[in-house]
Amino acid sequence: MSMFSIFDVAGSAISAQSQRLNVVASNLANADTVAGPDGSAYRARQVVFQTALMGPAGMRDTAAGVQVSTISEDASPGRRVHDPKHPSADPEGYVTYSNVNPVEEMVNMISASRSYQNNIEVMNTARTLLLKTLQIGQV
Repeated sequence: MSMFSIFDVAGSAISAQSQRLNVVASNLANADTVAGPDGSAYRARQVVFQTALMGPAGMRDTAAGVQVSTISEDASPGRRVHDPKHPSADPEGYVTYSNVNPVEEMVNMISASRSYQNNIEVMNTARTLLLKTLQIGQV
């Protein structure tokens, strides 16, 4: 594995975490939404990662990165609140809200942003090491 493949691996992780942050932002933005005209409320979405080979197929020392394989919807039921005066209440007087748990989403956001920052740091460290190596050759 060459030194340059570090940038490919860290770059794939940065891209994946960026998509995760976008999904978390969407979930948090819809945390308190109610069921729409079709009767279904917003469902929380989760990013599913998978391993991705970064080099040409068949190479012995191919690096493995990460990519988003799917974005799945949480199948758990939404939160139901009894509020017969709400315009979106069902015949029993219940309003169905999204199934987004804001606390879990904040944890996901912190985890994704830290992973993003760590991969930026990996790229910066690799860049610094490559520059130091070039400086050694100049002496």
